[in-house]
Amino acid sequence: MPPISRSRAVRERRDEVARRVLEAVHRLVADGTPYTELPVQRIAEAAGVPRSTFYLHFPDKSRLLIALAEQGGQGMFASAVAWWRSDHSTGPEGVSEAIARMIAEYRANRWVLLAVSELSAYDPDVAAYYQARLDRFTDLTRARLEEERRAGAVGHGLDSPTTAALLTWMVERTISMHCRDDDTGGDEQVARSLGRAIWLTVYGDSPRGSRGRSGL
Repeated sequence: MPPISRSRAVRERRDEVARRVLEAVHRLVADGTPYTELPVQRIAEAAGVPRSTFYLHFPDKSRLLIALAEQGGQGMFASAVAWWRSDHSTGPEGVSEAIARMIAEYRANRWVLLAVSELSAYDPDVAAYYQARLDRFTDLTRARLEEERRAGAVGHGLDSPTTAALLTWMVERTISMHCRDDDTGGDEQVARSLGRAIWLTVYGDSPRGSRGRSGL
């Protein structure tokens, strides 16, 4: 087999094993079993791969969880990014709609994101991953706030770095705590209330009467 074809075959094999492992975890937690209670042997058996093969792809369950979070958390992060990069002249309704999408994405991947939040309290690798993801969102938020401040769309006293950090943690904590159970009855109200809180924090003392600037 030519070198390029052999390399491709190895890569495809690795991708296939990783896919089977990730799908196996999704099946195993579907019955309500917490991720932290799943032993590696059970995951490997469900994926139909030897335990040794599992460790070739994922050195430990922390790395596996990070891979799952990367796969499952993209939609939630994308919804937030889309709002911060959009036209903010639509008022609180626009941010509430973005929060509603974030809540829906969180619920779709609830067990993964809750496990990340839990393990980040004591697992250094998961904590570093989680903090890096939050830092990326904070940086995006800070950049937009600085643009808005230079354009005169927000109050002159708004401190961009501090406000960006506060908004990031407010959104993360509110959604993660709200989505700890399966009851979706309060999702709409949480989205409206959180959206309004974010809007007022950013534009509440705007010299333009709480109107955001159109785009970046």
